[in-house]
Amino acid sequence: MQSVRRVLPKIMIAGLMAFMVSFVLGGCTVTKQDALVRIEEREFGRTPDGEAVKLFTLRNAKGMTAKIMSRGATITELTVPGRDGKFVNVVMGADTLQAYLNGYNAGASVKGRVANRIANSRFTLDGAVYSVTANRGVHHIHGGKKGFDAVVWQGEALPAGAHESSVRFRYRSRDGEEGYPGNLDVAVVYTLTDDNAFTLEYTASTDKATPVNLTNHAYFNLAGTGDVYGHVLWIAADQYTPADDQMIPTGKIAPVKGTPVDFTVPTAIGARIGELVATKGYDHNFVLRKENKTFALAGWAYEPTSGRVMRVFTSEPGLQIYTGKRYFENGQPVVNVADLKHNTVCFETQHYPDSVNHPNFPSTILRPGEIFKSTTAYRFSVEEKPPSR
Repeated sequence: MQSVRRVLPKIMIAGLMAFMVSFVLGGCTVTKQDALVRIEEREFGRTPDGEAVKLFTLRNAKGMTAKIMSRGATITELTVPGRDGKFVNVVMGADTLQAYLNGYNAGASVKGRVANRIANSRFTLDGAVYSVTANRGVHHIHGGKKGFDAVVWQGEALPAGAHESSVRFRYRSRDGEEGYPGNLDVAVVYTLTDDNAFTLEYTASTDKATPVNLTNHAYFNLAGTGDVYGHVLWIAADQYTPADDQMIPTGKIAPVKGTPVDFTVPTAIGARIGELVATKGYDHNFVLRKENKTFALAGWAYEPTSGRVMRVFTSEPGLQIYTGKRYFENGQPVVNVADLKHNTVCFETQHYPDSVNHPNFPSTILRPGEIFKSTTAYRFSVEEKPPSR
């Protein structure tokens, strides 16, 4: 190399060095771009009967990450940037399969075949009376003792796009499962985009008339820790469905105005939560005003310390807001601790609870030849103050 330097003119050496620097820097740029692995798949563990559970990791170009496991099609982690640029997991989840198998019940899983409640675990459809599993006293909730959140779905990574990545989960719910009629084929696609949107798209078909109401029960904390009393909420709902002391809807649709569930004006969760003595927090279904849109903004949450905003869009007619008192310690779930403040809030986009027993509620009945479709999107941003919408 020294002999080469002696014979090359200085200007040629300078040019060669500039070319090499340009090549190296350009190579780094390309390498950095190419280093974005938008989707990864690995084994998360195995169920007691030896069935493999997969974990899929989705990434976007801005550093956001979503992790979803095939058991329950469960979101185990969703990292989102804040005002300080730091990424925080905003979904309550566990980092081992064993934690879920031990009974970790704050999972961001798909709830079905029918999410929320069915009164007295019974409904009538086309003249036939069906009894489903009672797992909340005499009532049925979230699909029964082994709902969609406790089964292993078939997961597959979909081809990544230029600005997004997706994973699809499929499950066949057999005729008679938890008491439901018909074979139901269900799919949910999770997509993470470069504009920090996380979308859930459900589809389902059946060979016999059956109720279907799917949601994801993610427990959010936009600060990542602490209570959620300071989270400011706005909900696009002037009405809600009142319920009795067992959380079964009365069938009425009532105005939110003048009640603690009025979020038509942005309000902190903690402002009136103490007034909710019967429910010990929020656990209410809101009747969304869709303004003749099939996919619309249902509401948003703003966390002032981090500046994180989560806007919720959905095609569903209802939104269940639930505040949880839950934490996870030493591999075991700890729930409903008396001195623990509400540290999570759920935004369950769905049809109204117990719709199958209320003809005045939007129908949840799916029939052969029809396709059930439902879409929900969580769009994240960082803002200095609560949004105007």
